[in-house]
Amino acid sequence: MQNNIFSGVFVGQNLVTLKEVDSTNTFLKNILAKSEPVSEGTVIMAESQIAGRGQQQNRWYSSTGESLAFSILLNPTFLKPDQQFDLTRAISLGVYQALNPLLGTSLRIKWPNDIYIDKRKLGGILIENQIQGSIIKNSVIGIGLNINQASFPEWVPNAVSLKQILHTDYDLKAILFEICRGIAYWYVKLKAGEISLIREQYLKALYRFNEPGKFKANSVEFEGTIKSVQPNGLLEVWHNDEPKLYNLKEIEFLNK
Repeated sequence: MQNNIFSGVFVGQNLVTLKEVDSTNTFLKNILAKSEPVSEGTVIMAESQIAGRGQQQNRWYSSTGESLAFSILLNPTFLKPDQQFDLTRAISLGVYQALNPLLGTSLRIKWPNDIYIDKRKLGGILIENQIQGSIIKNSVIGIGLNINQASFPEWVPNAVSLKQILHTDYDLKAILFEICRGIAYWYVKLKAGEISLIREQYLKALYRFNEPGKFKANSVEFEGTIKSVQPNGLLEVWHNDEPKLYNLKEIEFLNK
């Protein structure tokens, strides 16, 4: 289904809206598995997503008509597998750029790719890459954002929505358009090889960057400071004047 508001932005020009689906990422991956032709920039949007997924198989809460749940197909064949995190950076910056005019300095990217307002989670991103030889053949990018929810169930205690922060209802398609435009902007820069700029801007937007904070690793709580994110995506945290690198799920951010 074509939507005119996406004219001029290749991400989202082919927009497919589904009434209900288990997961937009799974839906899109199933189409690709059947070798059906799908144009780069295609967006699969769900009005209701009943089995949304986050990083490491975490559940993603999605409420009908109140949240944005969608997946984007990109074909970053210009990237090598060891450059996957630069794609993560670019996508995160695209979402950040779209929401920044609404939320300003309270908006942050929490490593690796959650979207935070202050200490609360507005949304998340799940990127699933298909590697073929020495290239990334395609990337299915799932994005979930809390937009018009007035409240959340108890099992998502850290969540927050745009409506809760700004006390306004938002048009989901309008926000989707801004996100698609932001992602297209940073994806083009990634394709042009502007890796240094992308890494620099990602750090500038990073939650708790260069700020002392509480963390937990190997069941031990400690105070540390995020100093960098390695090219491969490992988080560099300094503790007792020594750096240590952490992979996803090896470290927990504490909001004490």
